[in-house]
Amino acid sequence: MSVQPSIPTPIVPIRLYGLMAEFADPDHLVVAAERAYDDGYRHMDAYAPFPVEGLADAIGMRRSWVPYVVLTFGAIGLLTGYFFQLWVASIAYPINIGGRPFNSIPSFVPVTFELTILFAALSAVVCQFVLNRLPEPYHPAFNIAEFARVTTDRFFLLIESRDPHFEPVRTAQFLRRQGAVEVFDVPE
Repeated sequence: MSVQPSIPTPIVPIRLYGLMAEFADPDHLVVAAERAYDDGYRHMDAYAPFPVEGLADAIGMRRSWVPYVVLTFGAIGLLTGYFFQLWVASIAYPINIGGRPFNSIPSFVPVTFELTILFAALSAVVCQFVLNRLPEPYHPAFNIAEFARVTTDRFFLLIESRDPHFEPVRTAQFLRRQGAVEVFDVPE
């Protein structure tokens, strides 16, 4: 019986997605996010168990373009509903009942209103899926066991490694200076 020599497995370096700092309260999280933004970090995200006043501004979130898209699609729905009924009433199937004009705006209002709401609502749902990058069944933050507490009592700030100012050692020191309870490496 011969013994097979073992083949050494190559060591694959772990790619770092970023650094995540855990905070005990929302005030420290907002202050840390503001300081990180002031220090030049732009690729970061914050997680909290409830909405935190000023957190979106602290991490540099811009205004959403969803209202403009919803307004545009609502207008498209309005025009679609109105002109479809006008086409049906005057060209495709004209029926003159009691001298009613073919362009009867009051009778077109219900369908026009409903299509406006339908187009606007569907565009809002699609925009939310696109903006939130859904469905996203996996995120590297899920690799951190302590991140499970984000739904109950902890607050987290994640600075991604793709940020131009990101240097693992310097960024970890920066997060500790901001009062982080713990700083975690987030593998991809």
